[in-house]
Order: sequence, then C-alpha cells, then structure tokens
Amino acid sequence: MGWEAWYTLAVTALIVGTLAFGRVGADIVFVGGVTLLIAAGIISEEEALQGLSESSLVTIGALFVVAAGLQETGAMAFLSQYVLGKPSTERAAQARIMLPVAIMSAFLNNTPVVAVMMPVIGDWSKKYGQSVSRLLLPLSYAAILGGTCTLIGTSTNMVINDLLIQAGNPGLGMFEIAWLGLPVSLIGIAYVILFCGRLLPDRRPAISHGDDAREYTIELLVEPGSPLVGRTIEEAGLRHLQGVYLIEIDRSGHVLPAVSPQERLQANDRLVFVGVIDSVIDLQKIRGLQPAPDQVFQLKSPRSERRLLEAVVSTSCPLVGKTIREGRFRTVYNAAVIAVARNGQRLEKKIGDISLWPGDTLLLEAHPSFLERQKNSRDFFLVSMLEDSAQPRHERAWIALGILAAMVTVVSLDFMTMPLAPMLAAGLMLIFRCCGGSDARRAVDWQVLIVIAAGFALSKAMASSGAAEGVSDMLVKTVGNNHPYLALAAIYFIAMVFTNLITNVAAAVIIVPIAIKTANDIGVSQLPFVMAVMVAASIALATPMSYQTNLMVYGPGGYRLTDYVKLGAPLSLILWIVTVLLAPQIWPFNPLGG
Repeated sequence: MGWEAWYTLAVTALIVGTLAFGRVGADIVFVGGVTLLIAAGIISEEEALQGLSESSLVTIGALFVVAAGLQETGAMAFLSQYVLGKPSTERAAQARIMLPVAIMSAFLNNTPVVAVMMPVIGDWSKKYGQSVSRLLLPLSYAAILGGTCTLIGTSTNMVINDLLIQAGNPGLGMFEIAWLGLPVSLIGIAYVILFCGRLLPDRRPAISHGDDAREYTIELLVEPGSPLVGRTIEEAGLRHLQGVYLIEIDRSGHVLPAVSPQERLQANDRLVFVGVIDSVIDLQKIRGLQPAPDQVFQLKSPRSERRLLEAVVSTSCPLVGKTIREGRFRTVYNAAVIAVARNGQRLEKKIGDISLWPGDTLLLEAHPSFLERQKNSRDFFLVSMLEDSAQPRHERAWIALGILAAMVTVVSLDFMTMPLAPMLAAGLMLIFRCCGGSDARRAVDWQVLIVIAAGFALSKAMASSGAAEGVSDMLVKTVGNNHPYLALAAIYFIAMVFTNLITNVAAAVIIVPIAIKTANDIGVSQLPFVMAVMVAASIALATPMSYQTNLMVYGPGGYRLTDYVKLGAPLSLILWIVTVLLAPQIWPFNPLGG
C-alpha cells in the first residue's frame, strides 16, 4: 500500500475512534475527516461533494417528511393502539408489539416509530400489568430488525444500494433484501420473545413523576361522533392512565363523581382530569377529546397551528382576583386557559369559575406568537412553550396512510423510481396539510444527511487510495482464496463490531468498499458480501449508544449497559451465523460477473 492508503486508513481510524470514545457529533467528525482527505489530495473537492447528489440522500430526506405526516396526523399512534389489543401473557404482549412495529419500520424511519410507540406502550403496560422494562427494548429491537426487510427500511440500506450501483451493479429492488431480512427479523423476534423474560429483569423506569410534580386540573369534552362515544371508561383507555386520572364526569350539568370503569361515555360529556403536565399533553392528543372550555373554539387561529404554553400569573396581572370568565381571558390575550395548577391544591371548580391568584400556573392553548407577545409582559412571571404539544390532525390520518400506501405500491411495482416516489409523497403530505412546512423542516435529521453525504466521500477515498484493496488483500491472505464463507464471515463480523461502536452508516461506508474488493479478489459475486454488510450494519443490538432507538428506551425502561449485552450480544452472534449461511443461498457465490 502507498502512503495514500495508509493516510486514508489513519483518517478512518481517527473517525472510528472519535465516534466510539468521543463526544463530538458524527456530522462534525465526518466533515472533519473528509476535510483532511481533501487537504492531502486523496479526493478532490468535486468528489467530496458528489455525495450531496446521491439519490439515497434525497430519498432519506423525503422519507423524514413522510414520517412527519404520519406522526402529525396521529396515524401511527392510531395504528399502534388498534393492533396492540389485550395480551394474555408477557410473551403475547411482546409479540403484539414486535410484529406490528417491525412491519411499520420496514417502510418508515425507525426513530419516529419508536417515539410514537413509547408512550403508547407505557400506558398499555400499566393498564395490563406488564413490565415496561421487558417491552421497550423489544420495541427498539423490532424497529431495527424490521428495517432490514425493505430497501427504504433504513438509511443504511439506501446508502449501500448507492455504493453497489457505483461499483457497476444494478440497483436493488424494493423487497430484494427481504429474502434475507425477513428470516433474520423473524428469528430475531422469536429469540427476543423466548429469552427476554429470562435475560431482562423487571425494573422500574428511571424517569418518574416525583411527589412534588405540579398537578393540573383539566376539562376535556367528548366530541359528538367520536370513536369514544358509547365506549366504557375502560374500553376507551381512560382508566389506567399514567400520571393522570379521571376524577369526575359532568353530563348535562349532572356530576358523576368516583366514575366507574364501566361507565359509558356520551357525546358532550365533560371529563375532569387531574395530572402532571406530560400526561396532560398526551390527553390532548387522544382522538375524540378536545378542551372543554368554550373559549377554545373562539380563538382566531386554526387549532392545528396552536401550541400549549405555561404561564405563571404575576402580582401585577389585571386579572388577579377575577375568575377566568369574568376577566375575559380569551379576549384579552387571545389564548384559552385549559388547565390550572396551584401549589399542589386540587381545584374542584370548572375552569371558567376559577379565580386567578398570583403564582397560579396556567396551561394555555394559543398561537406560538403568544410567547413573543407576553414573554416580557408584567402580567406573567414566566411564559414557556411546551415541547411536542401540537394537536394531531386526526381528520387527515387516513390521507397520510393512503399516501404511504401509494408510495410503497408504485415503488414496489417499478412504476416510479425511488427518489421520485418519496419526493412526491412528501409533497402530498404538505399539499393535503398532513404536516406543516415548519413540521417538515423540524422532522428532517440534518445530522444524518450530512453524515451520509460525507460518508460517500470517505467510501470514495477508501476505494481510490488503495486502502480498501490493501485491507482486502490482507483478509484474503488470512482466509485463503478458496474459502468465500470464511471471508464473508470475517466481513460481517467486522461490520457488526463497527456498527455497535459507531453509527451504522459510518460502518457501512467503511466496510462496503472492503467487501466489494474482497469479493473481486476471491473471484465471486459481490452481492452476498454487500447484502451481508447491509444486515450487519443495520442491526446494532449490543450497546445503547449503537443506535438512536436503543438510546431512546434506555432511561424510560430503567436499563443498564449489561441488559443490552445480555440480550443483544447473543442475538447478534446468532444473526451473524444465519446471515453467513443464508446469504450465499439467496445470492450464490457465482464466478465474478455472474
């Protein structure tokens, strides 16, 4: 190997080491590494920027917007609640979670799927007495495994497909990876269901509401014609809510205290809840419930544009001593008070009849401009917007699901190319107002896109500098020319280790050039090697840091690092063996060019 190859390997090692042991963002690390490669003349500036024009980059960006449309309409949460049902055993609960999530993650980005499912599973586990620590990690694993079943299942799959095309191969079909990904996913799901109860302890989550958590009193109205009408409290999922409970129902002026779980909901019932802020936000998103105070319906801005804010009443507020109705709060501030918290006291009155005191914390529904107007006002000590408080656009959920189904169909039948179909789907999500422009911009993970674009440049450097050839030569000398299975096992193992130490896209762009060169040196088809790397780089199970969804469930599930190792490491080894044995049966070791 020449100095260019050694230099490229040194930069690659620096990137891997920084990602594995440092605290610097992956995008910064990759851009820094590519800059070093450009400075040394390993790749040109044009070659470094070519990754920005790759189809996978456009596809992934568009899919973020498609996922935002499904999330903002509540379509994913609706599907989740519909398929979960009532499990009879812990294993049944895990199966009800893992199978639907694996299917959803085959077509959607894993992160929003897990983000939507986590609160649903939290409430569901409490309702049916299941251990949340034995459900959340299976949730993450299901999302990871499901991503191996389609070309759009993970960004890694699409990046590797582009690298395969650059190497002179035809691109992969939408479901071509499913021949390997589906058995891998089913084996992984079966393993988790069989051994999760033995390997994962029953722990309480690290995140909990303290005794001093601020409690709000909130009234919600059962909308006429909503799916909640005619259901009992228990059937509607309002009995075992986490962090909030139903204290009474006001039905046409008649108050029903100590509500029975078998009480059936009627249209226009006013439900009075007491709970902490996070749970109140979740209540707002339940389909069929809306804030009861009449002033909410008289606000000027559309409800989909409003957000929830907290405001603390100051001593100089002109409404102090007046009820919310007497003070005409909505008219004065163009905001609706939907809940009030007062130093842990339970306020039994209706919202409009509560007199405001200094120090009261008001939960408001208003346009985001309220924050700018009132943040320096003397009327409030503090005004802050609550994260993730946008109201789901439930009426557009079926439109969002239809757009997703149409996108998958046209790609599967080769009616439309991969970048074009997701771009049109993203555009339709915006046109039909399944999500707003600001929602779409927030949904795009720019760090992921930067890492992918820079990753293509690193992969180009690995190939053009001779680094991939040098590593491949050493690998072939070690395993021999006549042992493609050993070479495949070695490539998969290296990719698997890298994936659990650094990001999966980083592992893919480093290992794929080596895999392709190794296949060429042995004189066999590149496909089994590339497909094996596609699986290995997508399945990060052994550490919480290896994949974003693993990290998302870490705190809420009360997990430790050893939990990931105990459950994920054996599964990783099992899938290593399965992939190495199965991939050549699906894509044979034909002579080079076959």
